[in-house]
Amino acid sequence: MSESTATGDLVGLHPRLVVEGADAALEFYTAAFGGEVVERYTDGDGRVVHSMVVAGPVRFAVKDAGDGDPAPTDGGIPVIMSLDVSDADAVAARMRAGGATTIFELADHGYGAYGGRLRDPFGHQWMLSQPIEELTAEQTQARLDAMS
Repeated sequence: MSESTATGDLVGLHPRLVVEGADAALEFYTAAFGGEVVERYTDGDGRVVHSMVVAGPVRFAVKDAGDGDPAPTDGGIPVIMSLDVSDADAVAARMRAGGATTIFELADHGYGAYGGRLRDPFGHQWMLSQPIEELTAEQTQARLDAMS
């Protein structure tokens, strides 16, 4: 099996930390790890729905609790694995065949990505994300604003 066949549709992986107070968390993480916030998007209420921190070779996302994602202080899942893929439908089908269940159906989210969320048979949540349109940060935020 060639390397590309072995990995199939996988493009990248990063954790998504769910917190109460994402902006304070971003300040902490950037100072503690010498990182930089390279993406930050909010909903109509100003809550951070996605941000990306890069610190050296490491990258991870941070978001405010909500929309079914409680922070760990609420007994929720503290980390969601965000898997970047080239074919979200194929990866989701393989996951379901192995016993995963759908939390959020795969769909075009309107902000340049197609994907959804599944729970593996062991309780971990996996957000699948397939880029379908290249947008600037401003275009992404404008679309999120329009959806609120």
